[in-house]
Amino acid sequence: MSKKKQSLKDIIRKNITRIRKEQGLSQEQLGFKADIHRAYIGFIERGAKSPSVDHLEKIAGALKVPITRLFLGVED
Repeated sequence: MSKKKQSLKDIIRKNITRIRKEQGLSQEQLGFKADIHRAYIGFIERGAKSPSVDHLEKIAGALKVPITRLFLGVED
């Protein structure tokens, strides 16, 4: 069986969620640090919204990681 390739949207949302949790941050805390409403962080993490480049830049800055880290493939 071949494994279905993850979409870029899924890779980004999984990376944001994983890094946020590794840093012990809630969605609300990440939203505050990134100056993005916490509900929008939740929408991104659930895949209901696709973040703009500006939002990705803010999120990466708040997580103190290079923006490229949000695009790296992840394994389930």
